[in-house]
Amino acid sequence: MKNYPPEFKADAVYYWRRTTADRAARRAADTRPAARIRAVRQESDGTYGAPRIIRASGIEGVRLRRRHRTTVSDPAAAKAPDLIGRDFSAERPNTRYIGDITYLPVEGEKFCYRATVIDLASRRPAGWAIADHLRADLVTDALATAIRTRGSLAGSIMHTDHGAQYTSRTFAQTCRSE
Repeated sequence: MKNYPPEFKADAVYYWRRTTADRAARRAADTRPAARIRAVRQESDGTYGAPRIIRASGIEGVRLRRRHRTTVSDPAAAKAPDLIGRDFSAERPNTRYIGDITYLPVEGEKFCYRATVIDLASRRPAGWAIADHLRADLVTDALATAIRTRGSLAGSIMHTDHGAQYTSRTFAQTCRSE
């Protein structure tokens, strides 16, 4: 246990004593809804669970946006070896890059997709592309932008996930041609 000054310990004890009634009132208030929930569940022969009881009472919680699966692998595609071995650093610019796709919500259930090529030395985008689809040309367009921005990427390493766009023949040919 930490060694607090005596006046700090005394303040904490006085605060604890002063708030005892408030803590007891909160505990009592918490038991009323719990008792009601148990009663409703018992009346329904155990068929009503917490979600149904909450819905029937008109209680709503915060709804988080549904997560979307971002990496869809092609099981038949050849996987490139991991040449960086989880070492996401680079000594010099134009030697190591990473590529990724970000889902950008637009309106309602629709998305735009942004593919980026990031230089690991500077941690800045070297190229990017935005589209309303997830086809392979999204990532090849981002790679082409990086080539226009940085010049030749020959001899550099490109690290990506195993998503279908990055394991496609189109992307592999684009990387080889550079």
